[in-house]
Amino acid sequence: MSGGTDAVQLSVVVPVHNERDNVAPLFFEIMAAMRSTAIDYEVIFVDDASNDDTLQVLRSLKREHPWLRVIRHLQRAGQSTALRNGVKAARAVWVVTLDGDGQNDPADIVTLLTARDEASATMGLFAGWRSRRHDHAIRRLSSKIANATRSAALGDATPDTGCGLKLFQRAVFLDLPYFSHMHRFLPALFQRAGFQVQSVAVSHRPRTGGVSKYGIWDRLWVGLVDIAGVMWLRRRSSMAEVIEE
Repeated sequence: MSGGTDAVQLSVVVPVHNERDNVAPLFFEIMAAMRSTAIDYEVIFVDDASNDDTLQVLRSLKREHPWLRVIRHLQRAGQSTALRNGVKAARAVWVVTLDGDGQNDPADIVTLLTARDEASATMGLFAGWRSRRHDHAIRRLSSKIANATRSAALGDATPDTGCGLKLFQRAVFLDLPYFSHMHRFLPALFQRAGFQVQSVAVSHRPRTGGVSKYGIWDRLWVGLVDIAGVMWLRRRSSMAEVIEE
C-alpha cells in the first residue's frame, strides 16, 4: 500500500454492485496477495450505485484502512463505466482489475505481474483465462457461446474475455474507444491499438455470496450489437509507426 501519489506502482481496481458479503474478504485477500511483492499499490473499489449496504461495508473498511479508495456512482451505470471511472482515478501507470464477486483469486494478481515482467514491450494486455470454471451450467454455457461467437467474429485469439482479472497500462486503456460493455472486448480493442494480448491461466472460484448480474441474454444477444460495433472499429482503424526526427 502507499500513501504518496508518486510511489504508487500498481492500482487495483474493483467494480462492484450489490456485493456486501464479498467486498471485505476480497479486500483482505488483495492485501495478502500484495504482501508477497515489493510493489507500492493502491486499491480502488467503484460502487456502481448498490442498493444493498455494499457502500456501508466499504466505508467501514476505509475507516480502518484510510489508504483504501472508494468511488461511488450516484446512478447505476454498468460495469464498463465503473471500470473506466476506476482506471481514470488510478494513480499508477499499471492497473490490474478483478471482479467484485470473489470468484477471481487475488493471488493471481502476482501471476499476471510475473507474465508482464517476462513479456516484451509489445504485449499490452495480460488477460486472465479461467480454464476451469466454477459456475452453474447455464452460466458456463452462456459464456461458452458468447466467447465462441465473439472469437469467430473478431478473431482476437482470446479464449476468455469475460474474466475480470486483467493487467494493462492506464494510459493505453484510457485511449481506447469507450462504450457500454467494452470490458468484454478489451483484447480486440488492444489489438486494434497495435498491442499484443497474452492470455494467462488463472484460477476460478465458486461464488459464495450475492448473485450473478448476468445471464445468457446479456452475454449473447446484447453482445451481438457490440460485436458488430467492434468489427466496424477494427475495419476503420489505421496504424502507422512514428519516428521523431
